[in-house]
Amino acid sequence: MFTTLISTTKLANLLQEKSVVLFDCRFDLNEITAGREAFDAAHIPGALYAHLENDLSSRVTVSSGRHPLPNVDQFLSWLGNQGVSPDSQVVVYDDMGGAMAARLWWLLKWVGHRDVALLDGGYHKWLRDRLEITAGSPAPMAFEYLSTPDNSLWLTSEQVSGALASEEILLVDARMRERYRGDEEPLDIKAGHIPGAMNMPFKDNLDEKGCFRRADDLNKHFSSILSNTKEIVHMCGSGVTACHNIIAMEHAGIHGSKLYAGSWSEWITVDARPIVLGK
Repeated sequence: MFTTLISTTKLANLLQEKSVVLFDCRFDLNEITAGREAFDAAHIPGALYAHLENDLSSRVTVSSGRHPLPNVDQFLSWLGNQGVSPDSQVVVYDDMGGAMAARLWWLLKWVGHRDVALLDGGYHKWLRDRLEITAGSPAPMAFEYLSTPDNSLWLTSEQVSGALASEEILLVDARMRERYRGDEEPLDIKAGHIPGAMNMPFKDNLDEKGCFRRADDLNKHFSSILSNTKEIVHMCGSGVTACHNIIAMEHAGIHGSKLYAGSWSEWITVDARPIVLGK
């Protein structure tokens, strides 16, 4: 079964051989209807649409980040209604190198679903390979999906603050360098980064064609954060693209890193929490 990445060729073969639950996770943070509109126009055959804010997040509050983790009962109900059972092979994709789809990959890992993979190269690679697309959608057979989430896989803002103070964790920020430094901030009300956080933009996980770099290459890429004995915790703007660094490390054979789910947009909801501008 596939648990990290799957190639377009293998997915095409898998769709012919057996049942796969396939999710299209295309989403534009600046135009929230664009992903669904693109899906309705054309998508990989058999795919269902997963909306970042409606399906993969809970409601924003004054103390949360922009994409709080979904309520677990609602998320499990949504999975079951989409035809996902604990034995399903799930595949997720988007058109941003996995930046959005990695969120659903991580959420499924959070609730204990082993067989979930991200389509390497995503929708763009599928089109380049001239594989079939359609505008039709299947009617899934609903299941009751029962599971208990593993909440040890993520940290709250309070846990991050305490762990940074005691130097127990290494915080890795997946945002682009300009946002990390605070040169620009297109999405959140404050710019900068958390003191002590190391910047490793998620786009550095990809090659020039938008596919993940080879596992050995990514292992070398992450070597700078492997020499310490601290627990590695990934963050970004709202806990979405941070999951890209997690799957990249898993692909590279580096297991056990965790997610700061609220990330920057939750950190800045409390004025007393420190921020840094610059490198």
